Amino acid sequence: MTSPFADRIEQAMDILREQQSKMTEVRKELSESSASVTSKDRMITAKVGPQGQVISLTFHTTGYRSMAPAELSKALVDVLNEARADMGTKVIESMRSFDGMGEMLRQSLHVGPPPGEGAEGLDLDELLAPLRAMRPNYEAELTGRTSAKQEEFNG
Repeated sequence: MTSPFADRIEQAMDILREQQSKMTEVRKELSESSASVTSKDRMITAKVGPQGQVISLTFHTTGYRSMAPAELSKALVDVLNEARADMGTKVIESMRSFDGMGEMLRQSLHVGPPPGEGAEGLDLDELLAPLRAMRPNYEAELTGRTSAKQEEFNG
């Protein structure tokens, strides 16, 4: 028979494994994704990768040849910025599936009784006491005595 705390730790680990698997999937999808934007006049298309890196610039007409340098520069900057913004939106949307993960873990490790069970919860301090006792200088911490080095480090 396992303890309630061990069961909760195992539940939390299951949640973490599931989230890790999802993250691996999302990372793979994002590494293969891109965003393309074509200028309003349909002269230029910019394609960017998942980190906003330029993958390609395509000129659909020769109209850019007669443009003033500043005008061409502005057209390129605009189409690249829009493509990067679209890619950023894709990344944000992909990450939204991980919203609330911390709360989910907190709930799975809740120290009180699980819903529907008795009024007794787990005494977390009691459960962690053996681990705390293994810490170096544990006895000194109990009595309030610490070494000079430790005081300097914490000071």
